Amino acid sequence: MTTDVALPTAVSQQFPSATPRASLDCPAFNVPPADVLAVLQYLRDAQGYDFLMDATAIDWTAEKSPRFTVVWHLYSSTKHTYVRLAADCASDAAPTMPSAAGLWAGANWLEREVYDMFGITFDGHPDLRRILMWDGYPYHPLRKEFPLAGLPTDLPDAEIAAETKTNLIAAPMAGGPFVAKSGQPMGEAEPRAKDEAWNEQRPKPE
Repeated sequence: MTTDVALPTAVSQQFPSATPRASLDCPAFNVPPADVLAVLQYLRDAQGYDFLMDATAIDWTAEKSPRFTVVWHLYSSTKHTYVRLAADCASDAAPTMPSAAGLWAGANWLEREVYDMFGITFDGHPDLRRILMWDGYPYHPLRKEFPLAGLPTDLPDAEIAAETKTNLIAAPMAGGPFVAKSGQPMGEAEPRAKDEAWNEQRPKPE
């Protein structure tokens, strides 16, 4: 991977609050939330990082504070190099971060996914609502306390519950995760379900 060797100096001169972040693949910086939008805009307009590849988050567990870190991955279509930006949410109980949707239209859905999966809100987002789970879903599945096999959840539609005679949706990983046997030709190694949820074939023990 080609590295933009001049970028760390340029960013640190422009933003003294931006500090180097340990990285094995590309320049990376930690910035305070108040400077996130200014640094992102500088990287886009002055340094040519015109493509927001991803916006995601890290949950460091409830035992650590700051608990949540939001991470942006940018790419320059002219330099063909990458840069990573990270900012810690000031609040562990109600994490927030400025929205980058005004800089990249693609941030809209990326931030909605972070909101949905981690419960981090983005101030200034034009339409912040869940994108994978339904409105009213009580959990954030990528938080560390959410179990690997998922949690049974009330059906969101009363008519479906009445028709199916059930009030719950099975845990998300019912029938998964999916694993393939090693040592077989690829054509014969189709992944098969490894059931880690209680279901009608394996009722939950009392």
